[in-house]
Amino acid sequence: MAIRVQLSPRQAEAREEYESFAREAVAPSANGWDRAERLPEEFLKDFADRGYLASAVPPEYGGAGLDAITFGLLNEELGRGCSSVRSLVTVHGMACQAVARWGTASQRADWLPKLASGEAIGAFALTEPGAGSDVKALATTARRIGDGFRLDGAKRWITFGQRADVYLLFARLDGLETAFLVPRDAPGLEVRPITGVLGTRASMLAELDLADCRVAGDALLARPGFGLSAVAAGALELGRYSVAWGCVGLSQACLDASLDHADRRETFGVRLRDHQLVQRMIADMATGTAAARLLCQQAGWLRQARSTESLYATWLAKYHSSVTAFRSASDAVQVHGAHGCGGGYPVQRYLRDAKVMEIIEGSTELQQTTIAESAYHARPRATAPTSPTGEATA
Repeated sequence: MAIRVQLSPRQAEAREEYESFAREAVAPSANGWDRAERLPEEFLKDFADRGYLASAVPPEYGGAGLDAITFGLLNEELGRGCSSVRSLVTVHGMACQAVARWGTASQRADWLPKLASGEAIGAFALTEPGAGSDVKALATTARRIGDGFRLDGAKRWITFGQRADVYLLFARLDGLETAFLVPRDAPGLEVRPITGVLGTRASMLAELDLADCRVAGDALLARPGFGLSAVAAGALELGRYSVAWGCVGLSQACLDASLDHADRRETFGVRLRDHQLVQRMIADMATGTAAARLLCQQAGWLRQARSTESLYATWLAKYHSSVTAFRSASDAVQVHGAHGCGGGYPVQRYLRDAKVMEIIEGSTELQQTTIAESAYHARPRATAPTSPTGEATA
């Protein structure tokens, strides 16, 4: 039983649709996609035809115009079926949001209908060999060449980089962090697949090499200097929100698999579910998943209300959800024993995917630092702090 605060009739209907799709069209193939390290083209077409790639595109450009909670529910159910599929919604949505928020009228009219229909798939290209969490170490450069730009540098770990048709790519222009929309067919852009990664193996990672890469003048998204502080920051907030909900789905999948296995498996003459230490692991999964879901719902409400507290709420949701997903996956493997280490059971994939969730869109350690600092800034200061003896301190 999943604890949820009341959903609207439309949200509840959408959740049922997403759950059915993930159960019937995603989960049965997820292990195979993980082994193949890619999503098949026929699935991507069906996914686009259902409108799921349009989830972050405004309705006036052919998008679904989902509210924040409904968008979260989509990510939860996809995360329950396959984290790689959920990651497509994440990075594609980040590109869509950036164009919708910062694009010119011409850029929005050109790109958003294509991104909504699936004619084009977007990817987020910020990470570099020497710049991960430390985005200020951005080294890719852009120079003005005639009426366009020349880009030089490298991007790494780009989710769906193998398949993307346009990259939301960041570089320094005149020393200022700047965002660009770089088409896949831009001269001087080389895309190299990255394989053999730990988790989300079907997310088709790539490395991008830009050597004298030429793009037109209309590739510039927002003005120079806004690349990280505005364009990337907004996209990453959506990414964290999407990943947080996906982790709820991943945790739920761990719980579902553990309940099923513990109910069928017998050891020492009793069902596995009757062993108290197994009950402890299942109780922790159920409680952690429920708490993560409520944190995500809180973040969603605040996003819909355009509250200034939504950023902090999203950090809390992503941190708790990703940590919970990894703990749940680790316990799920333990519940399954040797079966959890392979043999076609999905829990070993859940564990590998869950570790990735603690790294992407803000590592666990970075989130801990940010949340702790925010907590210090938010504490009441009405009275002077005191020492253990009760005396006021400086």
